[in-house]
Amino acid sequence: MESKKNKIILSIVGVLLALLFLSPFYLVVVNSFKTMKGIFINTNALPFGEYFVLSNYPIAFERLDFLMAIKNSLTITIVSTVFIVLFSSMAAWVLVRTKTWYSNFIFMLFAAAMLIPFQSVMLPLVSLMGKLNFLNPPGLIFMYVGFGSSLSIILYHGFIKSVPLELEEAAVIDGCNQFQIYSIVVFPLLKPITVTVTILNVMWIWNDFLLPQLTINKPEWATIPLKMFFFFGQYSKQWHFALAGLLITMLPVIIFYFFAQKQIVKGVMAGSIK
Repeated sequence: MESKKNKIILSIVGVLLALLFLSPFYLVVVNSFKTMKGIFINTNALPFGEYFVLSNYPIAFERLDFLMAIKNSLTITIVSTVFIVLFSSMAAWVLVRTKTWYSNFIFMLFAAAMLIPFQSVMLPLVSLMGKLNFLNPPGLIFMYVGFGSSLSIILYHGFIKSVPLELEEAAVIDGCNQFQIYSIVVFPLLKPITVTVTILNVMWIWNDFLLPQLTINKPEWATIPLKMFFFFGQYSKQWHFALAGLLITMLPVIIFYFFAQKQIVKGVMAGSIK
């Protein structure tokens, strides 16, 4: 009886928490179908009557230059994530298999880098990248690889410790060189943690606003978060178009997360067990 009562209480708490976390999505969806006046009259109400409109979406699509913006965001996100996965997995593998004091020191440097706030290095970084003519998409990708490598190396480092060394020794006996050992033996075994690293970096890079704002200085290079700023001027804020645009820009990453969520759970479970 006591157990059943506890389950009911936990179920109610779970439903309340779910409603709390879903409430921002509800506000975005319902207000994206309203006029500006309808949003100000009642933000929480469903769209109805004269305040219900569908024109917010085509207008937001056009003003965002959505196809150009999504091409820029996809290019920067995919290239950055691929580089982070490759460089981090290779670096972590070498650091795990090299039992020296400097490998431990380098790993501690990567761990310590996570403690440095971005705001403290923001201005010197932008100044340096400007002198190197790197305030452009390639420079932005370079910075994402740098900022994303620390956490990714730590995740790979912990996972690679569970990979049996005997597999690599057998590959050496079969005549494999270091690159073949990594690409044929080690990297396929890292699939669970690779999926986790990929999802974490895709979600972060896709939604990032500050770094592109500091780096991208041409409208044709703007990513989706930068384009969203178009709806917020100094004297006016077009919430009805902004919410419609926000919902459009959220769809790709929501679809990506929907298809990859099972893999990230498997990756976390595999890492916790090993």
